[in-house]
Amino acid sequence: MDPVEDTLRRLREAFNSGRTRPAEFRAAQLKSLGHFLQDNKQLLQDALAQDGGLRSAFESEVSEIAISQDEINLALRNLSAWMKDESVTKNLATQLDAAFIRKEPLGLVLIIAPWNYPLNLMLVPLVGALSAGNCVVLKPSEISKSTEKVLAEVLPRYLDPSCFAVVLGGPQETGQLLEHKFDYIFFTGSPRVGKIVMAAAAKHLTPVTLELGGKNPCYVDDDCDPQIVANRVAFFRYFNTGQTCVAPDYVLCSPEMQERLLPALQSAITRFFGDDPQSSPNLGRIISQKQFQRLQGLLGCGRVAVGGQSDESDRYIAPTVLVDVRETEPVMQEEIFGPILPIVNVRGLDEAVDFINRREKPLALYAFSNSNQVVTQVLARTSSGAFCGNDGFMHMTLTSLPFGGVGASGMGRYHGKFSFDTFSHHRACLLRCAGMEKVNDLRYPPYTDMKVQLLSWSLSQSCSLL
Repeated sequence: MDPVEDTLRRLREAFNSGRTRPAEFRAAQLKSLGHFLQDNKQLLQDALAQDGGLRSAFESEVSEIAISQDEINLALRNLSAWMKDESVTKNLATQLDAAFIRKEPLGLVLIIAPWNYPLNLMLVPLVGALSAGNCVVLKPSEISKSTEKVLAEVLPRYLDPSCFAVVLGGPQETGQLLEHKFDYIFFTGSPRVGKIVMAAAAKHLTPVTLELGGKNPCYVDDDCDPQIVANRVAFFRYFNTGQTCVAPDYVLCSPEMQERLLPALQSAITRFFGDDPQSSPNLGRIISQKQFQRLQGLLGCGRVAVGGQSDESDRYIAPTVLVDVRETEPVMQEEIFGPILPIVNVRGLDEAVDFINRREKPLALYAFSNSNQVVTQVLARTSSGAFCGNDGFMHMTLTSLPFGGVGASGMGRYHGKFSFDTFSHHRACLLRCAGMEKVNDLRYPPYTDMKVQLLSWSLSQSCSLL
């Protein structure tokens, strides 16, 4: 007997009853989600610290709890406006009709979250799904065990159990879950698993959002203050011990800039984490032994210029900078997802752009220069899920910007209203008068040249009767 069969049937019955559609119900669920964050803040901080291996409270607060709460607050403030029918322009032939877009919930949706930001990457999509009026199944990562436990045991006390469920388990259980039909699947994780999710969804013609990773380039122009660049790159590269899908994954710069950047990076790392980063309360640990061993293997690529120390018993890898890295080495072939920053030398902007465009489109792309022209050139000549000039992933703090990949880095977008739209069906609606049949004579046989001309003209004229 499939253990989730009854759960999914219960959720579908709740959705079909119309329970989740009213704005009052959606707002109540969002408020309850906010209470979950407020009432259990310390519990969540402790769980995130355990999963992140000494992860700092600052990192958990700004990247997990605060962002999730901001999304809830935004949805509550704007829910009525988001749900409202959207009027559209009409042509002359439909001028007496009502034409609008209605935002309908999709139905039963599945959200699969990863381990690196186990709260944010579960709750932010959940805000969109709830605000859009869906029933939801959450599948947290089994790797972030402490956060998974809180989500499974505590969150259901706050949300309507007839419309919401948490399903636990590893890859086998996730595979079984994906055998069922959902009306939408939202997945955050690796491209490898994303392909599995998309293949499973295709069997049911289920639409998907795939938030995947990739190697995010960071071009550093010669016209830069190396210490400012080092401060910003080091902060965003080593935040959450480098286990961030939008972190700068490698630096492209000239050999001359590399010589200026290396001591600046060493200075920034020492200032952030002290002379002994392993004892710093501001640097977490690698999530698992498997990930540690993978990252330790990457330390053998190129030459270690900064850091390079590791301690398997503590799952510790020092903030590291690699130089003399070849494009064919493993560290340049896979997303690093750890505190390692390779530097690859290029002769200038053109070579950097060519290097970026030879590879898969990244989730994020960064460019540093005192010249606005250089930054805008990188923006104009490349493609990525997001772009930021002269900083790291600050675009993630704006709910007014969509977050999502392009090509191999993913499909679909969310955050703010984009989340609501992702989990809504935009239904095209036209309401015509039951009478006034004489108006329709133009479209009925027998056809004449005059009828064709008049009908074509009326369909092409966009206008409004005020």
